[in-house]
Amino acid sequence: VLSSEDGQFCSHSGVDWGALNQVIEDAIDGERTRGASTITMQLVKNLFLWPNRSFIRKGLEIPYAMMAELILPKKRIMEIYLNIAEWDKGIFGVELAAQEYFGRSAAKLGPRYSSLLAVTLPNPKQRNAAKPSRSMDRVARIVQRRAKASGAYVQCLK
Repeated sequence: VLSSEDGQFCSHSGVDWGALNQVIEDAIDGERTRGASTITMQLVKNLFLWPNRSFIRKGLEIPYAMMAELILPKKRIMEIYLNIAEWDKGIFGVELAAQEYFGRSAAKLGPRYSSLLAVTLPNPKQRNAAKPSRSMDRVARIVQRRAKASGAYVQCLK
């Protein structure tokens, strides 16, 4: 999930300012924007805020995420996020998602199934980890390679 959702997770303090500034520039230029939420920002949104996108919600996510990073270690942030993330309508948490999509515990998922679950997260209501599209399958392979090569990059989770 870290390799798929938040490439700077171990190095930022809740907000990826570079990604956020790029989104703001794109919006000002009238370009289509992409998400700039970190895992910590997604966590606080899921716990405390509403699901619909808005600049107000994004503005609230920032201080909440920074506060969460002051209080919680990175490993705990990831643990909570994985346990509350929505993988489909009514499917919350990686354990339920693993059982629903692959009929096994999350602890017994290999790299392939784990990467398929990870790439489902940006749009879980339209993506199905058990029946990936060709592009979803391609992205899952990229995420799998990134995770395999992560090394010290994921040190904050140990």
